[in-house]
Amino acid sequence: MRLLRLPGTYPAQGDTSLLAGVVETSGLAGGRRVLDVCTGGGALALVAARAGARAVTAVDLSARSVLTARLNAALHRRRISVRRGDLFGPVAGQRFGLITANPPYVPAPDHALPRHRIDRCWDAGPDGRALLDRICAAVPQLLDDDGVVLVTHSVVADPAATVRQLREGGLGARVVARLEQPFGPVLTRRAPLLEERGMIEAGQRCEEVVVVAGWTAAAAGAGTSGLLDGTGEQRAA
Repeated sequence: MRLLRLPGTYPAQGDTSLLAGVVETSGLAGGRRVLDVCTGGGALALVAARAGARAVTAVDLSARSVLTARLNAALHRRRISVRRGDLFGPVAGQRFGLITANPPYVPAPDHALPRHRIDRCWDAGPDGRALLDRICAAVPQLLDDDGVVLVTHSVVADPAATVRQLREGGLGARVVARLEQPFGPVLTRRAPLLEERGMIEAGQRCEEVVVVAGWTAAAAGAGTSGLLDGTGEQRAA
């Protein structure tokens, strides 16, 4: 899919493609209201629209990302409501059949979250979970009765914690897709720091990216290609 990208916005990469593949093959977007948070250039919102979503809303904190997502929606002639704001703030009081999220998840030197630099696209606190924990806490109240959330991030940011928190919120949860890939430039630069913290092995320069699904009781097994009932898991090359 051709995408425009303004300077300072996140480029669609392996994590984006992995989550897009789950949306495309699972049938989860069809006929549903879809919300994509941390949308960046809007790639996942476009995938959901193309997969038959009834309505798509995309949210990002970055003004440049919001503009980029709007340009990409116009380029592909898709009706997507793109809003600027912090995670779920712009959609307070609404509920969705599918929520997708590819948030920043790279462990950073400290707790500071950049607001006006490209680093905002990936920095997520010392453990990489500054945004992930907030997403896990909020989504159970934002899902329709048969709703599903799909979140992607590196194993460096602890998928077990994502699964546990979603389950503590009353959802079923499991890893539904995996991708092994070399470190990108940011993780390569941060590798010595991550080694020092014991978050990766000495000399490790590959990571596994996963998609974690969370779902309500009514959603289990409904049009999901075996993803939610444990009979199917995607592994990307």
